[in-house]
Amino acid sequence: MIQQTLLKPSYSSISIPPLKTPPTSSTHCHNYASWGLRIVGSSSSSSSSSTSSSKTESKSRNGAFTGRDPNVKKPAWLRQRAAQGERFEEVKQSLSQLNLNTVCQEAQCPNIGELILFFQSIASVIMKTFEASKKVQKSYYHQMCWNGGGDGIATATIMLLGDTCTRGCRFCAVKTSRNPAPPDPMEPENTAKAIASWGVDYIVLTSVDRDDLPDGGSGHFAQTVKAMKKHKPEIMVECLTSDFRGDLDAVEALVHSGLDVFAHNIETVKRLQRIVRDPRAGYEQSLSVLKHAKHSKVGMITKSSIMLGLGESDDELKEAMADLRAIDVDILTLGQYLQPTPLHLTVKDYVTPEKFAFWKEYGESIGFRYVASGPLVRSSYRAGELFVKTMVREIQVQA
Repeated sequence: MIQQTLLKPSYSSISIPPLKTPPTSSTHCHNYASWGLRIVGSSSSSSSSSTSSSKTESKSRNGAFTGRDPNVKKPAWLRQRAAQGERFEEVKQSLSQLNLNTVCQEAQCPNIGELILFFQSIASVIMKTFEASKKVQKSYYHQMCWNGGGDGIATATIMLLGDTCTRGCRFCAVKTSRNPAPPDPMEPENTAKAIASWGVDYIVLTSVDRDDLPDGGSGHFAQTVKAMKKHKPEIMVECLTSDFRGDLDAVEALVHSGLDVFAHNIETVKRLQRIVRDPRAGYEQSLSVLKHAKHSKVGMITKSSIMLGLGESDDELKEAMADLRAIDVDILTLGQYLQPTPLHLTVKDYVTPEKFAFWKEYGESIGFRYVASGPLVRSSYRAGELFVKTMVREIQVQA
């Protein structure tokens, strides 16, 4: 994987892979103008009249941008074995007893089965940690996502600042409120102590949006990073943050807290921002945050993510990738958007694995140091932690 990222292909040598026939019926809508589903690159023989009829029926039944067609099935490459069985239920019960909510459950992550398997392998260590400190057990309230370290790197994603968001993006399943519970002041220290005992190499700290806080939660992030580095200096820390309402002072404070990677997602292409994201978010605002993070500290690695399958065109995606490279973003992740519920945005396209491979090659050809691209790639999971760790070490040596 690292070798692939070091060999930058020339843009002229890249060709878009052959288009595949969708595994669903040809009667489905196959154009960007409707809110039906198609497989990217597929052709359709549907007439304009049938397309118009499909659009009308979809809107009357589902609304302008939401709804789910019960006749549409996910393609084979997205079908994951459901997490189940006695051991799975035991893990869920253990999480409940420890007052822990998993981000994979909150956000309905498609990789939950694999994540639970990794959790099982370290569950005894975590239980001992909590049994040793009842105070930590009572106050500890994180959302956790685990990666089993198939690439040699054991990682975890921790959601700080509670489980309730102040924004209402139309792709996200996390619950919302104008006035969430106040942050736990002991969370940074308790998080650091627990993580230091778990034997993970790479931590992603993320959070819900907290527009109710003066700094958007930046100070809470910074305290957690500092505490982690104090307890385990060698651990790699990535912060996947909100836009802090465009507050660049908040961005700078976090950048100088000791983190290794600053991540903020633009989520989608420019045209779809107002449809996909909360009105308080914005394309230019997100680019400003990423740009300031890069310029605030020499050697700061920056990262962003884009969901595919929301109706973006190839040219629009290329434009978004170019805009990220223009502000020197180092790492990009690309994954398939999956609709959490019928009340969320409709999936317009299921992007093939071949097309994801094309976008990886294209992205690295225009200057990204690493692109993680695949149907089940998520910004905080399977996103090239091994490569990032190597990258950070190289920067430290050069400094």
